[in-house]
Amino acid sequence: MFKTKIKQIKDNKVYSRPAAGTAILLMGFALLMLSIGLAISVGAAKIDFLTVWKSILNYDPGREADRIIVSLRLPRELGAAVVGAAFAVSGAIMQGMTRNPLADPGLLGLNAGASLALACVFAFSTGANYVTVMIISFIGAGIGAGLVFGLGSMSRGGLSPIRITLAGAAVSALLSSLGEGIALYFKLSQDLAFWTAGGVSGTNWTQLKIIVPVVVIGIVVAVMFSRQLTILSFGEEVARGLGQRTLVTKAVLMTVVLILAGAAVSLVGAIAFVGLMVPHIVRFLVGTDYRWIIPCSAIFGSVLMVLADTLGRTVNAPYETPVGAIVAMVGVPFFLYLARRGGRKLS
Repeated sequence: MFKTKIKQIKDNKVYSRPAAGTAILLMGFALLMLSIGLAISVGAAKIDFLTVWKSILNYDPGREADRIIVSLRLPRELGAAVVGAAFAVSGAIMQGMTRNPLADPGLLGLNAGASLALACVFAFSTGANYVTVMIISFIGAGIGAGLVFGLGSMSRGGLSPIRITLAGAAVSALLSSLGEGIALYFKLSQDLAFWTAGGVSGTNWTQLKIIVPVVVIGIVVAVMFSRQLTILSFGEEVARGLGQRTLVTKAVLMTVVLILAGAAVSLVGAIAFVGLMVPHIVRFLVGTDYRWIIPCSAIFGSVLMVLADTLGRTVNAPYETPVGAIVAMVGVPFFLYLARRGGRKLS
């Protein structure tokens, strides 16, 4: 049995397309730059591309367009790119670790746990700074994940993709209800509406100075452990047979997931489906090697969030549609498609 699995890995399962991965990284980065430029140029005040680049390269606080770009639109789009990468990479790691094609921080209780933690911060510590908010989000995400995997493991037969998904749905509903209950009791609904709907409009440079290094470190660690994740995605038995210390690998990768999901939720709120969709699209393009899936997911997630935010600002102008709603419009059909297919292509 074990030899058969090793042979499957060598013959069929582990395949990668380095040329496609390289092209996706280069073209994706160029597309990301264009998307950010487009997102900055559209809005209530129309600003052409040339003015955008001049403002970024030669900022003049005396010009109104420069102030709009550098103070409002640039941090907003950089925030969208950062959280898109964080959600996508955390989803890719969870799908590889759990071998669950439906794994996503939003579907497995992490986002709901972080949102509940945010509600507690607003209710009991109104003067908390952003670092405290982010740390509390990490803890909330950890509690959500712990509940999901704990409940999923209690049933006879242990963890399975369907049990984890069901436990995630139940825990997410419970934690979301608790968060809404706290918001209603303490009259915080208005303050939490931004995080509940999901949006990047309030992103500022102070938040970016904190969250960008955290997310970059998390993605770098994920890339460093991407080879171990590839092996782990074929099951613990195979990984242990190949000499991998699976407990250490899973502990490191789960910590990375909590950091990325917690940081992203603390900035934009609970946005589901980015971590679900992006890894599947990337896996289809570059193969099953996580050394390519992780970095390409980061680029794809960034582009998706920037474009979704741009669409949310322009589809019903001058009113804004929450970016979480825009992503969900694509994510829900994708989720149903994956559920119907049963994720046969993942393992």
